[in-house]
Amino acid sequence: MPQNSPKFGADACPLEQRKNWYSSVAQAYNRVRPRYPQALCDRVIELTQLPPNSTILELGCGPGNATVTFAQKGYKLVCIEPSKAACQLAKQNCAAYPYVDIQNTTFEEWELDAQRFNAVLAANSIHWMTPEIVYLKAAAALQNNGYLILLWNMTAQLPYEISQLLTEAYQKYAPFLGKYEDKATQTASLSKFGIVTNSGYFGGLVSEQIRWEATYSIDDYLLLLNTYSPYIELEPQQRNDLFTALKEILEQDGSNGVQLSYLSAFHIAQKTP
Repeated sequence: MPQNSPKFGADACPLEQRKNWYSSVAQAYNRVRPRYPQALCDRVIELTQLPPNSTILELGCGPGNATVTFAQKGYKLVCIEPSKAACQLAKQNCAAYPYVDIQNTTFEEWELDAQRFNAVLAANSIHWMTPEIVYLKAAAALQNNGYLILLWNMTAQLPYEISQLLTEAYQKYAPFLGKYEDKATQTASLSKFGIVTNSGYFGGLVSEQIRWEATYSIDDYLLLLNTYSPYIELEPQQRNDLFTALKEILEQDGSNGVQLSYLSAFHIAQKTP
């Protein structure tokens, strides 16, 4: 199940629940969730032609996984994050960038600063915001011809052969989890986020994706799983039993690490007149 499944977005969770959904795993999120590929972010900057003095509004910045990349380019950022735990981590990670302002609030409750921003950025977060509000308010915050930038890191995938070895553990402890997602499945999941153009506030949608790999220790892989919404939702004992079983299987070949495949992508759309 993708980490950005609608089951765990704004349509399924009330605002108060969304505010602190990742708070319990904020430290783990900061440690093991991947940053966004530099090549992908460079391509975003190339396509939008954002000048160095641009101001970006980031929605749901988390611990700053995308924030730092854009701050390093010299952009000014106003970052909105509802989780106090994530805000604290974001402030630590962005301490070297005085032009990054991190605010502990939701986008729904944020006081609109109309037509101030050159771009609105949302990295794995747009689906956590009320659809009837987010596109209208994002457009209102943008200057004329400003851009809405959506970044995505889809759920990490083990090699197919290894994922099949874990099937028995998933069937025993969490049969609704552990399904292997190939590139076509994840690309189809991404496509539904292109509906930004259906809002009537944005047009000229451009989307690109990149596939890349990373090596994790087994413990860090399990910590990564623990930051995904379907695993957060598990009962503690159920999650512990599942992870114990997964670790036992992964350790059987004597290896201390696992190779993961990521699909990362962006959607860019421009504010319509």
